[in-house]
Amino acid sequence: MKKMISALVLAVGLTGTQAVAQDVAEMSDLEYAHIAYTADNIDIRYAHLALALSENPDIHEFANTMIRDHTAVNEAALGLLDKLGATAQDNAFSQTLNENAEEIINNLSQLRGAEFDAAYAANELAYHQAVNELVGGTMIPNIDNPEVKALFEQGYEIFKAHEGHAEMMVESLN
Repeated sequence: MKKMISALVLAVGLTGTQAVAQDVAEMSDLEYAHIAYTADNIDIRYAHLALALSENPDIHEFANTMIRDHTAVNEAALGLLDKLGATAQDNAFSQTLNENAEEIINNLSQLRGAEFDAAYAANELAYHQAVNELVGGTMIPNIDNPEVKALFEQGYEIFKAHEGHAEMMVESLN
């Protein structure tokens, strides 16, 4: 079990190495928008998997919160992009996120019961920690457009709360 969780955490692939942070720091606001949109969609996919595989009401509550909050942030982002007459720009980092997510989903799909719940919770904690580190430490300080920056700051606050909720979930399942 611990080996599976470690593999999931490593597969997140966001852990903010200096090279990744430096590469991301040089991206445009529109590339940041794509990364954030991709990261939100990935967490929505994880949540749908949790709803399908878990029987734990706490996992279901968390998963429903992930779907609701990440969908709302993505809708706000799409609205802002439309207002600005802009389109999010796909990039290698977004593509890597999707590739890593496929591996994580495949691994999680093999688990059931308490083993799934613990792995899902651990993945959610690691995922939110990594994304929050990247957003708060690299993206927000480098965003040029004030409206885009404000949206990222709002999302960051929501996702910090998710991180705290995931941490409590991990503790309660151990």
